[in-house]
Amino acid sequence: MDLGLKGKWALVGGASKGLGYGCANALAREGVNVVIVARGAEALEAAAQKLRAWGTTILPVAVDITTPAGREAIWTVAGGPGKAFDIVVTNAGGPPPGDFRDWEREAWIKAVDANMLTPIELLKATADGMAERGFGRIVNITSSAVKAPIDILGLSNGARSGLTGFIAGVSRTTQLASRNVTINNLLPGAFDTDRLRGTMKGAAEKQGKSIDQVAEVRKKTIPAQRFGTAEEFGDTCAFLCSQQASYITGQNVLIDGGAYPGTY
Repeated sequence: MDLGLKGKWALVGGASKGLGYGCANALAREGVNVVIVARGAEALEAAAQKLRAWGTTILPVAVDITTPAGREAIWTVAGGPGKAFDIVVTNAGGPPPGDFRDWEREAWIKAVDANMLTPIELLKATADGMAERGFGRIVNITSSAVKAPIDILGLSNGARSGLTGFIAGVSRTTQLASRNVTINNLLPGAFDTDRLRGTMKGAAEKQGKSIDQVAEVRKKTIPAQRFGTAEEFGDTCAFLCSQQASYITGQNVLIDGGAYPGTY
């Protein structure tokens, strides 16, 4: 299926590895030019080299996208589209787990800044231009914890839920929806990423087990009996960005192998 994206420009956050890289790869494969962002310059450049195999323009920008200076660097990168992106995929690493009793105001502000306010700032900078041009796709990578909160991930639960509520409203404004600008959230469950492996490493040390043992127990809680891959996550993202997905907006697309047990 031709997704109708060839020649468009995308901005993808957290794109040096994991789910962000999976999204950038799927878009580049469809002929999209991509500005990829992450804080680690070395890993980001390595990702850019791989993505260029698809023959599109790949511009790595090693900045902290959660800061005003970082965002300005994206809008002014040489060879980029300025703020005239057709596709924006927001993605920031989740806050650390812990006990809510230990989180001071600073921890909450940092979580909200990264996982709620930064996506909103990116939307503010790009959505109106998308509407003027008659095409726009904004995809926020959030978490399955938005639907099924995890007690030790309170910072993430709170910040990402705030973003979800905001997107539910803004995605349905006629100024955007009627101009072919869609805004959706992708909610990953357990995917084979560094973040998941790091979580399992901590659990393994605490339980006196190997990481493989912890992983097998975790897989058994998932009806699909496996972890997701960054490639299949990226494919879902690319579809939501496609011309064919123009009637899908304001949705929370859960990708978790059936782990969430609810009907709605």
